[in-house]
Amino acid sequence: MELICPAGTPSALRDAVAAGADAIYCGFSDETNARNFPGLNFSRVEMAESIAHAHDAGATVLVAINTFARAGGFELWQRAVDDAVDAKADALIVADVGVMEYVARAHPQQRLHVSVQAAAANPDAIQFYVDRFNAKRVVLPRVLSVPEIAAIAKAVKCETEVFIFGGLCVMEEGRCSLSSYATGKSPNMDGVCSPASHIQYREENGMLVSRLGEFTINKFANGEAAAYPTLCKGRYQTSEGAGYLFEDPSSLDATTMLPELKKAGVSALKIEGRQRGRAYIERVVRTFRQALSALDEGLPIPSDALRGLSEGQSTTVGAYKKTWR
Repeated sequence: MELICPAGTPSALRDAVAAGADAIYCGFSDETNARNFPGLNFSRVEMAESIAHAHDAGATVLVAINTFARAGGFELWQRAVDDAVDAKADALIVADVGVMEYVARAHPQQRLHVSVQAAAANPDAIQFYVDRFNAKRVVLPRVLSVPEIAAIAKAVKCETEVFIFGGLCVMEEGRCSLSSYATGKSPNMDGVCSPASHIQYREENGMLVSRLGEFTINKFANGEAAAYPTLCKGRYQTSEGAGYLFEDPSSLDATTMLPELKKAGVSALKIEGRQRGRAYIERVVRTFRQALSALDEGLPIPSDALRGLSEGQSTTVGAYKKTWR
């Protein structure tokens, strides 16, 4: 299975290549990609140079153009597609059907992957993208169990890619509007979920208080692991008491699921974290490179090695095992 690794900067891309990534995904410094944070992403020159570096090392680069095009501003997405093709991107990761149509029409030889943001979670939806836009791979939403993934992989005429580590969305990707209510910035269109410009931390009665826009998201006692404030992972007061109403702050870690995902017919494994630093990239990529080598050699797969890099210092296999049912 191919190991797909994130890079928010050119230096992170080089570290991912050195650590053993088969492919690296990244995006331009604008709202065409879903990690549109200040200080991240690639200029046009950086993208071309980084792709050349990856190719020299035998790795491939997938350019994420995975937000939904703004009405009246489609030219920005067209330009991102054209520039990624010119930079010799190995594939484009796209969510918007209008952008997919442009790729298929203007650059019919360009390899196209369906972004997780498209939320294509059943064979009929996926096969539409294959038949209409010649999509070669679909990144599956993080709401599917392994048996569901296996059924999809068997039914569709394209490769399947799944997430194995990193941030875990409570919603089906591409369908979340929680952050936009609090900040006015949409993760699906502006590329920012809980933008840093709207985050505040303060000390209050010996506790660390995190806020998003005008909303208090969480309060942490001294020494308690503090997660990044997002609405879906906030702690709320209800008639039943205070707690995590939507989802605990926890990261996906599917290391233990690698044999089952391989058996299910998954083509590629994806690590989340383009907003994370170089040390995170290097350690996570090397850990999964070792895990995949162990899998290929029939050796025990190391597990729980990345808990310290996880959100809230806890991990879950998420929907891969729907134990809550």
